[in-house]
This record gives sequence, C-alpha cells and structure tokens, in this order.
Amino acid sequence: MSADTPIKETVVLVHGLWMRGWVMAWLGWRLRRCGFRTVAFSYPSVRGTLSQNALRLSRFVAGLDAPRIHFMGHSLGGLVLLQMLATHPDPRTSRVLLAGCPYRASYAARKLARRWLGRCLIGRSVLQWLGQPAPACTGQYEVGVIAGCQPLGAGKLIGGVPQPNDGVVVVEETALPGASDQIVLDVCHSGMLLSDQVARQACAFLRQGYFFHDMESK
Repeated sequence: MSADTPIKETVVLVHGLWMRGWVMAWLGWRLRRCGFRTVAFSYPSVRGTLSQNALRLSRFVAGLDAPRIHFMGHSLGGLVLLQMLATHPDPRTSRVLLAGCPYRASYAARKLARRWLGRCLIGRSVLQWLGQPAPACTGQYEVGVIAGCQPLGAGKLIGGVPQPNDGVVVVEETALPGASDQIVLDVCHSGMLLSDQVARQACAFLRQGYFFHDMESK
C-alpha cells in the first residue's frame, strides 16, 4: 500500500448464539461497500463463558494491524463486545454497534434457564451475563443500538415474550443507558443479518456516530 492510499477503518463483526463468523458475511460485504475493512470473529458461543470469549476477542483484536477499530455485535455477540470493553479494552476502539443485543438481560433466556435443557441450549456465556451486573456505558466509546420489532423467531415457542420484540429479544431489553443513539427497525432477530435497513443504518452509524431516523420505516 502506497503512502497516498487511504487506510480503511476496520470493523470487527461478532456473531450471536449458536452461530459462527460466516453468518456475518453479508453484513461484512455491505460494510465493505461503504468503505470499511471488515473481519469476522468466531468463538464457542455455548461452551465458552462470557469472560473466556471476551478474552478471546481481545486477543483477536490485538493481532489486527489497524489504527482505528469499530465493532458490530449481533445478539450475544454484543454482550461479548461489552464484556471485552469492560475487562480488556483496546485503545483503538472507536464506535460500537449492538444489534438485537439483550443488554437488560433477556426474558427468553431467563425462562430457558429455569430448566437443565434450557441452560444447555443458551450456554455458559448467556448464563454468566444473566448472573452478573451489566457493564456500564461510560461514554468512552460511541455506542449505537439497533432493536427489531418484527416478532418472528424462537420466542413464539417459549411463549409470553413481552411486546414489542424481534421474535427473541424485547425492544426494552436492548436499551443501553448512555448510548449515543438507538433505533427500532421493522426486522426480526435473525433477519437483522440479511436486512437492507440494518446494513444502511450500520453504515450510517459507523461513519458518523448516529442513525438516519427518517429512514426507519423504509
């Protein structure tokens, strides 16, 4: 790379429960079209604890050659991000985007955690999050929150998930005090990974630190 070639800002993509990094491929492609460099991080979402996965993420990030780093986490991936920033912060961190992330715990997860099979399904990372105080948003980073209000997902099988929700996570559960901006889109939990709305809003926030609220219904 020549001295005159601009350095692209790096976005680290962190997947959610039961997934691997490849599920973020479409969002990564859309962000690259916006001018970002993207890398996907994979971790054992069921077997690993939140602390273990946060440490794995910090080591992954430490190996990146990038002067400025943004993050985007979907669902549990957002919790892993927040844990890492609280315990192993990287000074290059700039903007953090949480999509469908149950910051205020999770009705669905708490209901599943009452039974042995449910605890096996949600895994050790989610169980750790449910059992500890949520890390505070200190204002050190610009944090954006995307919630969904299309109730299509596993929540219907669990039953009783409060409205509005994205099929898994309740909109109220995504609210993070101190966030720079928050937006609710007409998407379901898994659909966030393939949503044009989410991709456009992610690009907007990572570029400028706020969402385009006049695009919410488009």
